[in-house]
Amino acid sequence: MVTEDSATQARAGEELDAARIEAYVRDTLPELKGPISVAQFPGGHSNLTYLITVGDTEMVLRRPPPGTKAATAHDMGREYRVLSHLHGVYPYAPKPYAFCEDESVIGAKFYLMQRFHGVILRKDLPKDMTLTPEQARRLCENVLDAQLLLHQVDYVKAGLADFGKPQGYVARQVKGWSERFVKAKTPDVPGCEKLMQWLHDKQPGDSGHVAIIHNDYKFDNVVLDKHDPLKVIGVLDWEMATLGDPLMDLGCSLAYWVEKNDPPPLQLSRMGPTNLPGMPTRQELIERYAQKSGIPIGRMDFYYVFGLFRLGVIAQQIYYRYYHKQVSDQRFAMFGQFVTYLSQVCEGVIAKSDL
Repeated sequence: MVTEDSATQARAGEELDAARIEAYVRDTLPELKGPISVAQFPGGHSNLTYLITVGDTEMVLRRPPPGTKAATAHDMGREYRVLSHLHGVYPYAPKPYAFCEDESVIGAKFYLMQRFHGVILRKDLPKDMTLTPEQARRLCENVLDAQLLLHQVDYVKAGLADFGKPQGYVARQVKGWSERFVKAKTPDVPGCEKLMQWLHDKQPGDSGHVAIIHNDYKFDNVVLDKHDPLKVIGVLDWEMATLGDPLMDLGCSLAYWVEKNDPPPLQLSRMGPTNLPGMPTRQELIERYAQKSGIPIGRMDFYYVFGLFRLGVIAQQIYYRYYHKQVSDQRFAMFGQFVTYLSQVCEGVIAKSDL
């Protein structure tokens, strides 16, 4: 059995008022009995997550971060809605319990959801976990297959036909993320003008396939069975889920996939153990996805560069809050350099691309 994440004392400036949480839980979920405790999970760079324990029941509370946020980001109500429809039709979606619109409770909207007891992989494997090359490959196949299963959910039957605007999705994403970068730019990061122009010029039309897409699917948003860590039991962080082109979702996932032979700037950005012996390459993941989905995949350089750029924008939006002293979390101090590294990787991919 592999040790799972544990919640600890909240970080300075991110504490919750336990008395207000207790009053809300008693009023909203009166069936829950017993003493209430509040702790914070250490992971997460965007929305904040807390462990709320009520007697024998454990729940996760998700709320936006402090500071100025992008206008459409951190929509707790939207995240709660997608889980309300997905739970029951997609086996890895956590069950949502309650959504609170009253910002006076904790200073922001939030929701409560099921806690998965499992393992979340980050940059390196936990000290008590090892994988043979065969196990590493099987794990990655299972993780990719869980993403593909999401793309195969009948979004109409799930009640999510109006959850997004799939027509023109690719063009909107290129335009929208470019605009977000410009708004969040700080003086110490590259301007990325040529990169944004390349994405604009090389963007394909929509693939013709529409799916519920996660938009941030990666190892540390996947929960594994602590007794069988090759088995996926949950998928977290539905903040950016929408209806869109599944190939864009795949491209965003590939942006997190750092291979052992990738150049040093990309190695610095690695967020998962994707460089271990046996881990498939990005090309092998693309081929497996194409084979199992039946979707022909071309122009993958575009989807991959877009994924890298979008990852850079997310990091820049977080770094913007740190740069302007809206948050003091020291984990964000190096995010400006991270954005610089990602722009360099994009330039390298573009230089070799035949698009």
